[in-house]
Amino acid sequence: MCVFCKIVEGEIPAYKVYEDDDILAFLDISQVTVGHTLVIPKKHYENIFELDEEGASKLFKAVTKVAKQLKTSLQIENLNILNNNGKLAYQSVFHYHIHLLPRYQNDKFSINFPTNKLSETEFIELRDKIGKN
Repeated sequence: MCVFCKIVEGEIPAYKVYEDDDILAFLDISQVTVGHTLVIPKKHYENIFELDEEGASKLFKAVTKVAKQLKTSLQIENLNILNNNGKLAYQSVFHYHIHLLPRYQNDKFSINFPTNKLSETEFIELRDKIGKN
């Protein structure tokens, strides 16, 4: 059983900020920024590729609700919503989860995306490849 399933089952304590029949939100033990919260489905899905539409609907409804709780309670205007799927994407707990990271002036958290330049032809080929499925 994974660590998040143990939290859902009450075997490991957590600082819960939201819970319903299907979803649990709790403070991340690492607190990248103050209020860093994880929102998880109680049902175990390893990653987004396993998540079904019903589970996604319930999860993202809760993500919106918890984000608004964070906005109000922490008086923030900025928030990152992050998700990692698979080892190459830096997923470390293999139970699907969404990170809500409140942002503050000078909080020292940074995301830097390298960019790739594609030609018009490459964009068209890529669009056609993705759009065929």
